[in-house]
Formats: sequence, C-alpha cells, structure tokens
Amino acid sequence: MSTLPASPTPPRRTAADGATSRRRGVELTQAIYRATLEELAATSFEELSFEKIAPKAGTGKSVLYRRWSTTAELVLAALKDDEAGLGRPLMPDTGTLRGDLLVLLTRFARILEEPRGRALRPLLTQRPRHPELFEQVMTQVIAPHRAVLLERMRVAVERGQAGPERATERTAAIGPRLVVAESIDHGTVSDAEVQAIVDEVLLPLLNR
Repeated sequence: MSTLPASPTPPRRTAADGATSRRRGVELTQAIYRATLEELAATSFEELSFEKIAPKAGTGKSVLYRRWSTTAELVLAALKDDEAGLGRPLMPDTGTLRGDLLVLLTRFARILEEPRGRALRPLLTQRPRHPELFEQVMTQVIAPHRAVLLERMRVAVERGQAGPERATERTAAIGPRLVVAESIDHGTVSDAEVQAIVDEVLLPLLNR
C-alpha cells in the first residue's frame, strides 16, 4: 500500500519576519520617514532613491511608489512629520526674550545633530540645482520655526523687552542661520555658542 508523501514543512517565521509583516499604518509610515532622513543625512539628495529607502524601512519599493511620486515629495513629508521630522515648532514662554531665544535656538542646535537635522544640510545647498525643492523646504519646514521666533520677539516688544522696529522676519532668520553655519563649520553647536549668538548678536540688535 503506497503512502502519500509528507507535506513539506513550512519555513519557520522568525521574530524579525513577524515584526516586518505586521508593520503597517502609522508604524510603517514612521519607519519610512526615519529611513528617508537617515539615508539623506548619510549621502546626498542626488543619491537618494526609493530603492535604497525601502529595505531600511523594512518594506518594498512598490509601497513607496504608491504613496509618493518622487523622493522630494517623500523628504518633505518626512521633515514635516511631528515625530520623525522637525514637526510643529515648540512655543516657549520663559517670561523673557533671552530665555525664549535660548530655548528655541538650543533645541534647533540639538536637532541638527540628529539624522532629521543632518538631512537638512544637503537640502539647504540645493537652490541652484533644485530651486523648487529648496523653496518648499524653506516655506514648509523652516518658515514655521522662524515664525515662532518672530512671535516671541513680538511678545517681547509688548513687554518692553525689545524695540518694535527690530522684530522683523529678517531678524528672526538671523539666529537659525548662525546656528546652521556653526553646525556646518564644526559639526556641533555647543550651548555656550548658542548663548553667545543670543547675547552677542540677537539681544544687542533687538534692544537697540
């Protein structure tokens, strides 16, 4: 009497396989955003591709192609995300202009040390090659944070801590630009350097 051949034993699923198969929704989106910014921080915008991002995020490149048309669109979404990217700006209220500026610029300096912050560097050099992307980064990612600085300056004007003619968008851009320049030159921006930017540049300018 012949016997039926034994059914093949299915391959064992590892914990990693299970974690990958279950990753979906918000968890998958966050993984994609983090992988995007980490890859951009480590390489350049020209080298960035869905093919490189997908395996780092634990997904297939087809998933990325279905959700984002271009790598630029994905980068912008990642940078604007509240968790993986720069997210919504912090709104401090320390009671003094100096305190508010220190909180905001120190936080910005620490962000620049992380992958999400380092990912900004290659984008800030894209104006000649990709002017539309540069403009989108400035208006959608950077501008909201500058707006918070400007708002705290205007509050300081109401408190009599700053001259009204000095609380302008141009003045609000000075601090972040100096922090970025220091980060590019030295890699990190110390708390002492942030304090010097506030005490030696911004406060004298705002109080003139």
